Amino acid sequence: MTKELNNPKQSKILRQSIANRFVHWTTALSVTLLIITGLGQLPLYTRYNVTKLPGALWLGDYFITINLHYLGAFGLLFAAAFHIVYAFARREFDIFPRKGDMKESYQIIKAMFTKGKEPASDKYLAEQRVAYLFIGLSLLLLIVTGLIKTLKNVPGVDLTHSLLYWNTALHNIGTGLIIFGIIGHLAAFLLKENRPLLPGMFTGSINREYVKHRHSLWYAKLLKSGKIIEIELDESITHANGVDFIKQVEKQSDVGKSASM
Repeated sequence: MTKELNNPKQSKILRQSIANRFVHWTTALSVTLLIITGLGQLPLYTRYNVTKLPGALWLGDYFITINLHYLGAFGLLFAAAFHIVYAFARREFDIFPRKGDMKESYQIIKAMFTKGKEPASDKYLAEQRVAYLFIGLSLLLLIVTGLIKTLKNVPGVDLTHSLLYWNTALHNIGTGLIIFGIIGHLAAFLLKENRPLLPGMFTGSINREYVKHRHSLWYAKLLKSGKIIEIELDESITHANGVDFIKQVEKQSDVGKSASM
């Protein structure tokens, strides 16, 4: 069960549960394995003498790469199924795309480069929800076309050459899209504003002050639900500061919504 910060002396807030980290790293490792072994099926490594590098001979072995490819596919399918069931069972839809995410993503990116003020953000930035949608659809394309490619090996199943041709083309396009998505995902951390989010995928927690200033909508929700309290010695001041912060964020959120309409 996810623990939320409730000790005012703590400087970290849990952002990624163990389940989220499990899904993230299982997907990351599975997709990496799928890309490496998938390129070996072309056969890319043999053609460009990559197999001549020390320890790389196995990359040219079809039976090794195909079995590892199936292993990666199983890992991806399991992670995807677990993620969907877990999200709906616990009703955790923070990462799911929302209306207006594209416009808000533009505002956030613009603010980072111009040093302007970003719109108030929830647990996830709008650009993260857009990236989630892009990578999710790319993985869905890979999963569907990959299952069709596997289906052709089942005895008694006869698929047309035209279907196999277009399916392979779409599978290759999906591979290109996911590689592009991964590069974009990693490149986002080159920006100083995004780096404090990185520890969350390892330890689960990120800096409290960072959450308060950049994820103020989420911070206000945590305050409102009583999962965290403002850090003050005087309890009455603590409560007043928490209420004031919630009102301030809600006002900013209302202004942002009005401007986007």
